[in-house]
Amino acid sequence: MKNLVIIGSTGSIGTQTLDIVRDWPEEFHISALAAGHDAAALEAQIREFHPDTAVLFDEQAALELKERVADLPVRVLAGMDGLLEAAVIPEADLFVNAVVGMIGIRPTLAAIAAGKDIALANKETLVTAGHLIMPAVQKAGVRLLPVDSEHSAIFQCLNGEPRKRVKKILLTCSGGTFRGRKREELVRMTAADALKNPNWTMGSKVTIDSASLVNKGLEVMEAAWLFGVPSSRVEVYVQPQSLCHSAVEFEDNSIMAHLSRPDMHQPIQYALFYPDRRPVAEVPELDLFSVGDLHFERPDTETFRGLPLAYRAADAGGTMPTVFNAANEEAVRCFLQGKIWFLQIYDLIEGAMDAHRTVPEPTLDQILAAEQEARSYVRRTLSA
Repeated sequence: MKNLVIIGSTGSIGTQTLDIVRDWPEEFHISALAAGHDAAALEAQIREFHPDTAVLFDEQAALELKERVADLPVRVLAGMDGLLEAAVIPEADLFVNAVVGMIGIRPTLAAIAAGKDIALANKETLVTAGHLIMPAVQKAGVRLLPVDSEHSAIFQCLNGEPRKRVKKILLTCSGGTFRGRKREELVRMTAADALKNPNWTMGSKVTIDSASLVNKGLEVMEAAWLFGVPSSRVEVYVQPQSLCHSAVEFEDNSIMAHLSRPDMHQPIQYALFYPDRRPVAEVPELDLFSVGDLHFERPDTETFRGLPLAYRAADAGGTMPTVFNAANEEAVRCFLQGKIWFLQIYDLIEGAMDAHRTVPEPTLDQILAAEQEARSYVRRTLSA
């Protein structure tokens, strides 16, 4: 039986991870669950999965949770200290990072140092701190298993293949909610418009990032760290059917691709059982006869500027990817609150990057300082 710690357990990836645990109760035990502030949702998970430890980042919500589960033998912790304590629980085998945002960096580093394998769905951890995470993984001798559908696809295509023979990574995307539209059509687009992704069911922040192609830019940087290639060798393809989840081109010009239905249960389960494969109850078989044709398009980088801005951040390196990510997070928060229009997200990211002086090889404290700088820039700009 494998013991799991799941942070972000009440979010999209976290709840789907628990679907798999529910499907395979004899294979997994939940050592700890952690979430942000939803005491009611975490209480329901505690009563079903009986973790030894539960954490809410919001300290007031943690007090509420403690009252709600007073009848159960579960330890309730709060804040970053609680996340760090959950990350290093001795009996845990696999640490599942399913949070959104940079909050996942410190717990992931702690789990690696404690010898835990990592199932990573939190792309910001590698985007902003890949130069810290990857050496720590190598030093500890643990596995870093990607959970994003695209990175899981690449990981699977590379099984048994010599990494030095990789010519190019072909990173696919659906094109997002606004695929095919031009800049003038997006001027007055709201969050309600952007949240209608045609293929994937995701959290609101990731859905917005998919629409802007910022998400794909983050994934370019994540892929570069995960697979040891420069971002210039990660090429983005729009695959509107979301059936090809990514591919790898090798030096002999052969391309190996991964295909499946667009459902996150498959890559999550692959990480949980790696290197084994099991049936996935939630994912139907992909019938290629009914599919007929696969379509690929170039991304429209003039309209969807999140992607070229991401390549710019990747080329600059250091703290610039943190600024790109943090400015986007703050801009998306404002967009979801109806304070800005869709295209203003790009302007705020670009402005924050223009205002930033890059720190090469930053420490964790410098990364967190760059994050606050970018967030402050967005807030000042919108209040001016």
